[in-house]
Amino acid sequence: MTATSAQPSALTERVGGHILADALAIHGVDTLYGVPGESFLAVLDGLYRHQERMRFIICRHEGAASFMADAHAKLTGRPGVLMVTRGPGATNGAIGVHTAFQDSTPLIMLIGQVGNEFIEREAFQEIDYRRMFGQMAKWVAQIDRADRIPEYLLRAFQTATSGRPGPVVLALPEDMLTTRATVADTGPYQPVRASASADQIAQLSDMLRQSKRPFVIAGGGGWTPAAVANLRLFAERNALPVGVSFRNQDVFDNNHPNYAGDVGIGLNPKLAARVRESDLLIVLGPRLGEITTSGYTLIEAPVPRQPLVHVHPGAEELGRVYQPRLMINAGMPEITAALAAVQVDAGAWRDRVVQARADYEGWQQRPPAMASLSPALDLWQVVQTLRQQLPADAIITNGAGNFATWAHRFWRYAPLSARRLADGQLAAPDAIGGAQTRSQLAPTSGAMGMGVPAAVAAAIAQPERCVVCFAGDGDFLMTGQELATAAQYQAGFVVIVFDNGMYGTIRMHQEREYPGRVIGSGLSNPDFAQFAKAFGAHAEKVDTTEAFGPALARALAVARDERRPALLHLKVDPQAITPNLTMEQIRQNAVQSAPASRP
Repeated sequence: MTATSAQPSALTERVGGHILADALAIHGVDTLYGVPGESFLAVLDGLYRHQERMRFIICRHEGAASFMADAHAKLTGRPGVLMVTRGPGATNGAIGVHTAFQDSTPLIMLIGQVGNEFIEREAFQEIDYRRMFGQMAKWVAQIDRADRIPEYLLRAFQTATSGRPGPVVLALPEDMLTTRATVADTGPYQPVRASASADQIAQLSDMLRQSKRPFVIAGGGGWTPAAVANLRLFAERNALPVGVSFRNQDVFDNNHPNYAGDVGIGLNPKLAARVRESDLLIVLGPRLGEITTSGYTLIEAPVPRQPLVHVHPGAEELGRVYQPRLMINAGMPEITAALAAVQVDAGAWRDRVVQARADYEGWQQRPPAMASLSPALDLWQVVQTLRQQLPADAIITNGAGNFATWAHRFWRYAPLSARRLADGQLAAPDAIGGAQTRSQLAPTSGAMGMGVPAAVAAAIAQPERCVVCFAGDGDFLMTGQELATAAQYQAGFVVIVFDNGMYGTIRMHQEREYPGRVIGSGLSNPDFAQFAKAFGAHAEKVDTTEAFGPALARALAVARDERRPALLHLKVDPQAITPNLTMEQIRQNAVQSAPASRP
């Protein structure tokens, strides 16, 4: 969508549901996700008139639909749209709103609401959504008059996409949607992003010249192909090592010699030391929350030891926890376009970028736990096989759990715009709503169950790309029913289920804190292959490393050629809980270090 000047449209009489559907079309919405409800039948009737330009993807659970809307937004750069009914539908869908808020993802949630004549009576399924979503959305409102629908929809899209992106929630009283109103439509939304001043860029350049051990951390929301390309150019011109924040590994090409690894959970100790020892941290996009800062210990709070430059699209985030030496309120396309023109003498630290890359390469080697365990199914080799068979721009999705460590640490993410620019060439900021860079779709909020819905949305939004989902056994069954949605809409992707018979992350923490006192983390699982076949998916059970490669090739062929989902059920040794330590090693370390007072 390109920015256009707002022009008044003709006054047209319509019912509220049709006015809303027309507004969605004006704002460029081509896909909605949700579960139908009687509270917004008039909107469905409005969407019927736009079937050729808008798809309503019917899901099997509102929580999964909300994950799909979030993934759609991450992948396309345009707001994901979620439509649910009142009460139970809204509460089910709340998980995606929270995820979008913490991930800085633009999302519009439309909720059918009880009629105005029933408001404040605790009517059937009534909830006050301003109170419910107040802390997890940028704006929550209720449209009580049909003639104000265009105004509210415009503000919703502006709010969701401007500054720090995030979710907006609109409640739609049932009687309002059937009321007739004569109203003009607005033009399409135009996101507003701040830019750095010339003085700020000059100050950042001076700080870089004076440093000896600079380090860049990139991530957060709002990245575009141009922003990714210009970040790469800035790093290359100044020999800068670049790390990425948690689950934003596709912001910088992982095969690039300046890439130093991800600053998240399971952080490479050598990378952690590099961040701590830096004498200038340039942070482009991340919020500097708990995960990126290793519980606010990697960077000292509130005043960091080293000079900190923090660039963020939301002014309210700057100075929230840390007091940087330089704070810049800017969008990622705008700041990287300015930084790409910066070039200083990098002689003082040029060797450091080579060492940072070597540390990352070392962190990618076969880990100690696999070497000591020698399981029948080697998870490190599983990822190596994936790297051999998948295209570089494959989309990897996951929910939450220790299984995701194998994708985070050993897969190499490549932005869609990873083509190399000619020397001296700058990439112009992208047009609004341009194709995005994403190849990693995962929740920074740590929400379980996102992997399968995200894979469904990715296969629907960009069917030409290869999509693979990593899912734990507990993680998968939270949203595994969406294989039905995948089959219905011919969404071809591969889901790999890591079955170790437990909620692995919780079990790991139990063994570390209360060794041997295990309760509440064991799982009794179904035959996942048979489960998937019931939905029409191709499915196989894999027990050995040798069997994985051929099974993966068959699954990829089904997803690509037949446009239907495929599932590989991996039986995983419960001891293979982390790449570095087995479960038994974690338990023994905890026993040896346990205080006498521990039960």
